[in-house]
Amino acid sequence: MSFASETKEELCRDELSRRCCAQAEAYGVLLFCSRSTGDGVRIVTESAAFARRLPLLFKKAFRLRFDGQPAEPWEGAGKRVFTVEDRDKLSQIWETFGSDPRETVAHHINFAVLEEEHCRTAFFRGAFLAGGSVTDPAKRYHLELATSHYSVSREMSALLVDAGFAPKETTRKSNYITYFKQSEAIEDFLTAIGAPLSAMAVMNAKAEKAVVGGVNRRVNCDAANLDKAVEAAQEQIEAIRRLEARGALEDLPPKLRATAELRVEHPELTLAQLSELMDPPVTKSCLNHRLRKLLELERKGG
Repeated sequence: MSFASETKEELCRDELSRRCCAQAEAYGVLLFCSRSTGDGVRIVTESAAFARRLPLLFKKAFRLRFDGQPAEPWEGAGKRVFTVEDRDKLSQIWETFGSDPRETVAHHINFAVLEEEHCRTAFFRGAFLAGGSVTDPAKRYHLELATSHYSVSREMSALLVDAGFAPKETTRKSNYITYFKQSEAIEDFLTAIGAPLSAMAVMNAKAEKAVVGGVNRRVNCDAANLDKAVEAAQEQIEAIRRLEARGALEDLPPKLRATAELRVEHPELTLAQLSELMDPPVTKSCLNHRLRKLLELERKGG
């Protein structure tokens, strides 16, 4: 099951209590479903949970049944189609929201029926169930609401801004998209519409990415430091070999000669490890100073 499907399943666990909220949720469904005109309503969904909720929702909101709906049970994959074509039912639905699609060119959101915060939240939930999707946060952050009605999309954005969100807008084919790409906005929206577990999943995914990112940065940093140490050790050994080839090692002070011999014997060791092998042990800073001295002598010709 996809993350979007799991989110819709969580949303559909909420009971239908107030009739006003059921109407507001159904309003969101109608304005963000596949087709909603004066000639008919067509709601298509792949969510089994939403398919189970729809008949209960429309019964609670409008006291009516769908003219067409899939046969039960609704489990498993595949699209489920719900339709309303009866003229009287359509009139009853749209009169609830103070409009008649047969007499208007374009749909608009009637803000008057969404004055209460709980109704507005139910409207957002219905819009998401019918026309929304959310990407698995382990992959990326993206939540969107898609509708075929231009004015509805613009007015939905205004409603979201009024509710404290900051959505963005775009178009895709014949649909108008209202979307979020910031994890915090997605978390807040999912929590608001009744999907706190999905919101928590987004938070957990973000925290996991932060941990993995931190580990990767440390690993990359350690690898880069190791590469530098290997390059430095190689440069030191090559300089010592050249000093040896010129017979210059025998003329070095005992401490420098001991350092050169130890470096050649242990090319894989770091300065810290090498400094502990010195007899007597020296500090890393002291050993580094001796190696720099050897490099300097080699560059000056022995």
